[in-house]
Amino acid sequence: MKVLKPAFITLLIGSVFAGCNNQPTDPELLRIPYTSTLDQEQHHFFLYLPAGYKDRQNDWPVILFLHGDGERGNGNNELDYVMIHGPLYEAWIQKRNLPFIMIVPQLPMFGRDTLGYDYLSKRDKSKIPKRLKEGVPDRPANFPTNYPMMGSIAADSLPYITLPQGWDLVESDLIGILDNVKAQYHVDKNRIYLTGLSYGGFGTWHMASVHPNLFAAIAPIVGWGHPSLMKPIADANIPVWAFSGGRDRVVPTTYFYPGINELEKLGDTRVRFTVEEDMGHDTWKRVYSGDDIYHWFLHYQLNHP
Repeated sequence: MKVLKPAFITLLIGSVFAGCNNQPTDPELLRIPYTSTLDQEQHHFFLYLPAGYKDRQNDWPVILFLHGDGERGNGNNELDYVMIHGPLYEAWIQKRNLPFIMIVPQLPMFGRDTLGYDYLSKRDKSKIPKRLKEGVPDRPANFPTNYPMMGSIAADSLPYITLPQGWDLVESDLIGILDNVKAQYHVDKNRIYLTGLSYGGFGTWHMASVHPNLFAAIAPIVGWGHPSLMKPIADANIPVWAFSGGRDRVVPTTYFYPGINELEKLGDTRVRFTVEEDMGHDTWKRVYSGDDIYHWFLHYQLNHP
């Protein structure tokens, strides 16, 4: 793993304007079809091309984003739900100039909309944010956290390795989507980054564990990693920045420590763990709306050609 110098990162972030006498071309959001290995039917994923993509032929870094439980769908007329949170929300809805190609697939329901979760069975498409012609919409309020900050102690045991009906079930589709984008677009194969929130945080740990030589850095948010997943990640010395919410009662901080401690024990020297003590489960709002995570990603690239 090669660490890039800050000067290079500054150059990259500003490079969408470099060499352009006029305003750079606008960003694009494409719906790309693919055939799923699960049902052999056609679905779609979002592909975001940043401002200036068409103005220069050099390769761009990539973010593969895995959404949370509430944004599942059929990958067709429900795909827009994946724009509610995450880097794509920041780039497309909030119109931030983030210099990444973004790949945003949708996790199928796998029957979870029949289990009585109102956030799935009673969700409303009118709540999906829209890109405005002028300006940007107001950001939604944070989840209420009407209880004190108490800190957390490491758990003695963990309830599961991966969440049920999770991203591990579509691993082949994710790799196929990524391979397709690498073949068809100007992708820097040494700078592919992986991040996800909640269910997608768990998926991030899984994908990094089974494909440790693919990602230049990973950032799982409010999703902990099981110790059994850590050896391949540590062997590849993947840079990891994990995030938890101190007031998160959905995915408590206590479950993060066993895996992260195991990762360090096995020799991964690029491990960061941030607990946003005042935040709840929606810690991702603070993380993705800031700049630090994007700058941190761009510090790293793989060594292979």
